[in-house]
Amino acid sequence: MPIQSAAPLWPRLTACTLVCLSLLGCASTPPRKPVPPRLTWAGVPIGSPPEADPHLKRAMINRALGEWEYFGRQTVVFHGADESIPHVGSWEDDDAVHSDRVSMYWRAVGKPGLDGMDCRQPWSAAFISWVMDAAGVPRDQFQRATAHSVYLASLIDQAVFPGRIFIPRRVADYSPDPGDLICAPRGGAHPSGADGYTSPWMLQGVNTHCDLVVAKSGQRLEVVGGNVRNSVSRTTLELDGRGHLRALPRRPWFLIMENRL
Repeated sequence: MPIQSAAPLWPRLTACTLVCLSLLGCASTPPRKPVPPRLTWAGVPIGSPPEADPHLKRAMINRALGEWEYFGRQTVVFHGADESIPHVGSWEDDDAVHSDRVSMYWRAVGKPGLDGMDCRQPWSAAFISWVMDAAGVPRDQFQRATAHSVYLASLIDQAVFPGRIFIPRRVADYSPDPGDLICAPRGGAHPSGADGYTSPWMLQGVNTHCDLVVAKSGQRLEVVGGNVRNSVSRTTLELDGRGHLRALPRRPWFLIMENRL
């Protein structure tokens, strides 16, 4: 019986090789990353972020921590609704050294005649303004002001422009990180709507307070602020299970300014 010759292997190998190469080509193509939705504030698109500058962000944090050290490392702790001060530092009017230090903050906002002996003059906004000044934050990126509401209104108003360092974020949406500012009202007025958005006009004439976030670990946030219990204080706050700020009787947080550096 004649032996039938097998079909040539080359055509089959070539076809198989082409299929394999085709599959390998598909496998080597990296999957496309989903494009995150563009951030908005009250329906208005927020501008693109600035070029990353971790050194400038670190400078802000280091300046705030340096002043906390200067004032004797006063520490405030919130646990639930309870507030304690496990370590008391130096106060604004303890002596000329610390009073003059407060005067340095006032000079950053054009008030050289004030110092720590003027205890009825809230200086927390002057402190934040000085931190930004000393760290080298450009003045067109952060308005130096005697009231937090003034620079917050400016930051919200300009968030639409590209390259802005600080942009507004809702407390319900965002977990704060080091370099951010967290803000609460002082007094009865709450400068945000039911939807959690704050507009510049809502801040007019409203007393507020902001702290700079300096550290974050798990559900614990560390912030530094001026004129907190008459000193530059480092405050420990609790975050909820999603990493969001917990509202406190003394700190009903209404706004976070994200630092995009």
